[in-house]
Amino acid sequence: MKLKLDITPDLVAMMAAEVKEGEKAVSAATREAGTGLKTAWRGQITGAGLGMRLANTIRSAQYPAGQPSLNAAAFVWSNAPTIISAHDTGPLIRSRDGFWLAVPLPAAGRGPRGSKITPGEWERRRGLRLRFVYRRTGPSLLVADGRLNSRGLGVASRAKTGRGRSTVPVFLLVPQVKLPKRLELDRDAERARDALPGLIVANWVEGR
Repeated sequence: MKLKLDITPDLVAMMAAEVKEGEKAVSAATREAGTGLKTAWRGQITGAGLGMRLANTIRSAQYPAGQPSLNAAAFVWSNAPTIISAHDTGPLIRSRDGFWLAVPLPAAGRGPRGSKITPGEWERRRGLRLRFVYRRTGPSLLVADGRLNSRGLGVASRAKTGRGRSTVPVFLLVPQVKLPKRLELDRDAERARDALPGLIVANWVEGR
């Protein structure tokens, strides 16, 4: 007696096809999670008033690139990690040399390309010397003997007689500054992680 077992459909082919569907589902889900996290972080940054330029430093990438895999992963990062980390953690900032931190007041204006101006840069741009004023009950000051122009910026007085000249506070001097925490990046990262299993199942079912 001769027995022959014929299995239809081919189980090996079915399993291979299922693995391919799984690879596509995992890759699609991780790509979706990574893109969603990038969008969420960018939204946090612009929502905190930190600007689109900083938001656009958030990037995402898929690994392996262009190839479905059950081990697919998404990587989300910032091209300005120091700035992003500072706003995410709210660190205490101290002067590197152990002296004062100069905090620009409105009369200081801005530096090149809208950056925060330093006392040395301010003196070079305005042609005025800054003078230290110690205050016992509050932050000490760097002031200039000049005037405020129509935009509220400290400038040199044009009057030769000294008329209209005043003492203009330009910088506050403080030993340290606590940067406020303005971002919650871990919150969105945890949401993306928790949503990943559901995204894999949804993409797997859709692919079938």
